[in-house]
Amino acid sequence: GPDQWHKNYPIAKGRHQSPIEINNKDVHYDRSLLPWFASYDPGAAKTILNNGKTCRVVFDDSFDRSVLRGGPLPGVYRLRQLHFHWGSSDDHGSEHVVNGVRYAGELHLLHWNPKYSNYLDAVRRNDGIAVLAIFLQVGKTPKPELKRILEEINAIKTKGKEVPFRNFDPSVLFPKSHDYWTYHGSFTTPPCEECITWIILREPIIVSSDQMAKLRSLSKNAENEPDLPLVDNWRPTQPRYFRMVSASF
Repeated sequence: GPDQWHKNYPIAKGRHQSPIEINNKDVHYDRSLLPWFASYDPGAAKTILNNGKTCRVVFDDSFDRSVLRGGPLPGVYRLRQLHFHWGSSDDHGSEHVVNGVRYAGELHLLHWNPKYSNYLDAVRRNDGIAVLAIFLQVGKTPKPELKRILEEINAIKTKGKEVPFRNFDPSVLFPKSHDYWTYHGSFTTPPCEECITWIILREPIIVSSDQMAKLRSLSKNAENEPDLPLVDNWRPTQPRYFRMVSASF
């Protein structure tokens, strides 16, 4: 489990690890933070897959067709993939925690800095990766824009399954408010490289309990193995140490 990762990946015990708890008392309002903008080309969506750890949608990142810019970012970042983290029940599942609240899930849109020659090079750089994180909060109404992704769950039930997933603009998943927190951190899965500028949206999106249950219906094992539900794929919060968490609001 996560508490053993550092044995193989020493950086997992580093001082810029993610996720963290965001507490109002530690947050610094930064008036110089700009609004962020995403311009995503629906034609860049390629496939959806179950890799045994999450449900992931993969995008074409061979040129700047779907990009994130502004906010705390020094330039344009290319969208590579999105994926989800969730719990075994609706009362937990997000990776970041806000003022003691853990949401039912967390969506991550992962982008890389194309000033580096490729994604693997970017992962080794301090400013290589930008992740836009959106909390999933369970409410009465389902999120209709999530339907496209969840409809494919049955086709990728088991680990290793991948099917085409075309014509999808992930910005339909954004909440109304673009207010955000930002800090410098890491991947939340091994090797936990410390290369991420996190942009965490303050406003969650509302999803239904049934939609969360659909994510939990995935299996972390391959087709010919016993069915093990894919749940609780979130990493516990890590020490913040001296890091500043800035807010745009």
